[in-house]
Amino acid sequence: MRVAIVGQKDFGKAAMDAFVKRGDTVAGVFCAPEKPGQAPDVLRVGAEHLGIPVYALPSLRVEEARQALQALHVDLAILAFVLQFVPQDFATIPRHGTIQFHPSLLPRYRGPSSINWPIILGDTRTGLTIFRPVDGLDEGPIILQKETPIGPDETVGKVYFNRLFPMGIEALIEAADLVLSGRAPSTVQDESGASYEGWCREAEARINWHTHVDLTYNLIRGCDPAPGAWTVFNHKKLQLYDARKHSARTFSQVKGRIGAVTAIDGESLRISAQGGQIEVFKLRYDGGKKLPAAQFCAEAGICIGTILGA
Repeated sequence: MRVAIVGQKDFGKAAMDAFVKRGDTVAGVFCAPEKPGQAPDVLRVGAEHLGIPVYALPSLRVEEARQALQALHVDLAILAFVLQFVPQDFATIPRHGTIQFHPSLLPRYRGPSSINWPIILGDTRTGLTIFRPVDGLDEGPIILQKETPIGPDETVGKVYFNRLFPMGIEALIEAADLVLSGRAPSTVQDESGASYEGWCREAEARINWHTHVDLTYNLIRGCDPAPGAWTVFNHKKLQLYDARKHSARTFSQVKGRIGAVTAIDGESLRISAQGGQIEVFKLRYDGGKKLPAAQFCAEAGICIGTILGA
């Protein structure tokens, strides 16, 4: 099989390596150019190390991109973690077209933060989809899907890196084989179950301690490690990681004012929320290093009764 990889970063490199390892020909790699001061894209670096031609183009809409792909004479293009828009006059150039990875069970959670939102909204399952890209974002016909549970304490990092990432690489290879053998399904997405969510960024990741502890906990899990759910301490951002939820079942279990630090021990601190407490083991303050809770509290002067978020 002769393929082109279109993508970036670790997932794009893993996809490239997987096709190379099993003996396929990766004829070229398309990735976005790196911005000044940005870390080198491991996909670009890996491709150059293997002697694979790299096309770092600011857009895939331009004639240069189309000509480059045409010249490669590939059977299939593989979209692996693509943030650039891929037009149909690019996607249809390969002999068998293009397939794309998306980390959700389409048509639910179309959009760029599809790993975060299922956890933030309290879903107990998620998955991935390999589909045919069309001009509508994440709207193309489905080739295959894989499902995985979301544990009650799992973070977006654990769900993605432990399962969706490796499952996604395997699924791309499986789908590519189906396409080339002529056995690939093409299932139209059911619009009655569709949703589109935009980026989960700083504004979406801000904690309101007056919302229910279940919602607060899901927000923290769904933003760990990125973008990092946050509150405010001394008018500066305080990001919370590695958290646990403790629901209040009786009035006597309610501790402190909403947003107050209620306990500090050798490993963690607890913060009062509506309906319970959030226990936090690691924090990052004002863009600094991620620190263990006890060390941060000692250095920042946080004590029992300190109000966060004010």
